[in-house]
Amino acid sequence: MQTHKLGVFAAFMCGVFFSSYGIEPGVKATPGELNLKSNWVQEHLVQANSELPFSFVYDGKPSSGFLKTWPKKSKTEKLDANRTRTTYTWTDPKTGLEVRCVSVEYFDFPAVEWTVYFKNTGGTNTPVLKDIQGLDVQFEKSTDGEFILHGNKGDWCVAEGYEPFRRTLEKNTKTSFAPNGGRATNGPGGWPYYNLQMPAGGVIIAVGWPGQWASSFIRNDKNGLHTVAGQELVNLFLKPGEEIRAPLIALHFWQGTDVDRAQNLWRRWMTEHTLPRNSDGKPPVPMYSYCSGAFFPGLKVSEASEKQFIDVLKIEKIKLDYWWMDAGWYPCEDDWGKTGTWEPDKTRFPNGIKAVSDYVHANGTKLIVWFEPERIGDPSSWLAKNHPEWILGGSLLNMGNPEVLRWVTGHVDSLITSQGIDLYRQDYNIDPLNYWRKNDTNDRQGITENLYVQGYLAYWDELRHRHPGMLIDACASGGRRNDLETMRRAVPLLRSDYQDFSGNIDLAIGNQGHTYGLSMWFPFYGQGVYQNKEHMAYYVRSHMSPSFCICLDVRKPGNNWDEYRQLVGQWRKIADCMMGDYYPLTEYSLQPNQWIAWQFNRPEHGDGMIQVFRRENCQEDAMTFHLHNLNPNAQYEITNLDLEGKEKMTGKTLMENGLTIRITDKPAGVVIKYQELR
Repeated sequence: MQTHKLGVFAAFMCGVFFSSYGIEPGVKATPGELNLKSNWVQEHLVQANSELPFSFVYDGKPSSGFLKTWPKKSKTEKLDANRTRTTYTWTDPKTGLEVRCVSVEYFDFPAVEWTVYFKNTGGTNTPVLKDIQGLDVQFEKSTDGEFILHGNKGDWCVAEGYEPFRRTLEKNTKTSFAPNGGRATNGPGGWPYYNLQMPAGGVIIAVGWPGQWASSFIRNDKNGLHTVAGQELVNLFLKPGEEIRAPLIALHFWQGTDVDRAQNLWRRWMTEHTLPRNSDGKPPVPMYSYCSGAFFPGLKVSEASEKQFIDVLKIEKIKLDYWWMDAGWYPCEDDWGKTGTWEPDKTRFPNGIKAVSDYVHANGTKLIVWFEPERIGDPSSWLAKNHPEWILGGSLLNMGNPEVLRWVTGHVDSLITSQGIDLYRQDYNIDPLNYWRKNDTNDRQGITENLYVQGYLAYWDELRHRHPGMLIDACASGGRRNDLETMRRAVPLLRSDYQDFSGNIDLAIGNQGHTYGLSMWFPFYGQGVYQNKEHMAYYVRSHMSPSFCICLDVRKPGNNWDEYRQLVGQWRKIADCMMGDYYPLTEYSLQPNQWIAWQFNRPEHGDGMIQVFRRENCQEDAMTFHLHNLNPNAQYEITNLDLEGKEKMTGKTLMENGLTIRITDKPAGVVIKYQELR
């Protein structure tokens, strides 16, 4: 197994950049971090004898023993002021296998990424290619301290979804992770984002593979950690002209001991270089939406019902950014899960979805529409009847089939255009792994998954090309396919299906935990909430996200629209702050006798917000929280959004002495907004 050295981390603390009050506003990369990244790129990619950060086995031999002997070419191109892309190509003169590593180096962040491709340029099948590791490196630390791995659980519709962990990697141990069932962020081990902390710094590692990836951290008996990640199973030959790829790998280096700072540097990189862009070329901004589908059996809405809900919201002066049409608009009898015919139901939508989109647009609102093209849930659907050969196991549309890719791209594109859809929401309520593997032959293991993943990404790329600036929602039974490749193309408007149409108060604590954990990694995500009349404010605040909606049945009497407007107004006051830097103010806990709190901070704007929750069994009625990264010499105006009046405190006091928050009711939560007085 091939291993490499990362470089010397013992020199991380050269050049102290911390002040007595924390880092300078902006959470910017230091020159030392940028140099560390540049040196790593030179050592592992640029130099003639680079210790390459990937590996594979070809014809029974490890790539470390032969790849450097193959002819190599390189081509470098400047993408923009802050990114350079270099393509390295090696070709086997005997078999024609081409290995291509496409790397991107960032100059405004200490980040580098790469993807490795394998193509058969010869005229016959290649020898066996297997054990492809998109990441294969050896990290070395100083003799002091230990390797500490920070990460999270994935999503599987439970309270402990996105739960953060902190594990010391002891000597002679192996720690491994993989998702459940082929969806990249599904299950307890399904979170392909890690922060590997060392005694004087660390590196954030991300694996971009919207399929069945696997990663391992293998600790030796000295000061080394062998780290690998790739598609879990690859053991195949390539046919002439055929190409497969490894996962996208991203490394983001950091110095010091402040893990929160490292995570915020990562969040800023995600905002600047990963989040898809709107039509104005900027990242998405907080959005408020509304969906009526949950209130209809089978989610079967109609043109009339959609207009009815829209009219009530208009009368009640609820300003929406998006009207959200979820599942059930196509022919599906009484079950929204009967997918496979992607046309509007003619009975319920005699004028198509276009009638709804026109109505929505006339109110200055945009339209989200739900699709699920990959799952065939109805054996009598158009796809099942007309193209059973396109479907794996009778249920999964084979996105790796070029004919399928052409059809689904053209058909969905025509619906987006003709029906006036502004945001394309794609769900994925199926575990694909068994369908992929059952379609493989013994000598071609992993090929179906690899071609499928390439097709899925190409599909979204083409939709974005045909509809510049159109956002895509990456739903997969909630948040179960949110790897880095997916996040390059889409946003997760529903972070989890851990929600309840009846407004079950038991879900509040779990959703507090989801915000706590997911905010470490993603600057933009969404969640929805339904009505809970007894503890409405507490329940709604437990779900607040940059993309947000509060849904209630407008047809029922007794809706408290004053409270609704107040909560939406409060969300709008703090939503922009949620795109800023994130700081946990308490330990993570799902226990009902524990408080939980966090801070979102925008130092460039001089503002931020704090959310604090006192759960039902908490005995203390007050806690003090020390805020992060404020201007110590400035005055801040502090506003509790539930109370009249404002308080003024200095940044130094808020950081050193803290802010005491008293909550007399339980369960209850408060939202505090602060603004620097400049």
